[in-house]
Amino acid sequence: MIKSELVQAVAARNPHLYHRDVENIVNAVLDEITDALSEGNRVELRGFGAFSVKNRPPRSGRNPRTGEPVFVEEKWVPFFKTGKELRERLNPDGED
Repeated sequence: MIKSELVQAVAARNPHLYHRDVENIVNAVLDEITDALSEGNRVELRGFGAFSVKNRPPRSGRNPRTGEPVFVEEKWVPFFKTGKELRERLNPDGED
């Protein structure tokens, strides 16, 4: 599902809201999550999951084309861990 499909789904479930208002709400939620992660904070949506940022330290890598060693700088990457309710809905037979 892409963002425009999410906006359409939320708008369909809430016919009393204007489509542009739903789009603004979805954008506001995603902007807040992005802002929190960029500040190094964790975002938890109960039952859905938690977004956090993890550090990848600098390392030596390889150029896949030439095999030549290259230095890969430190970077921060987003990480998502599913919540219990989401895992249970994805695995209804109780197996995780």
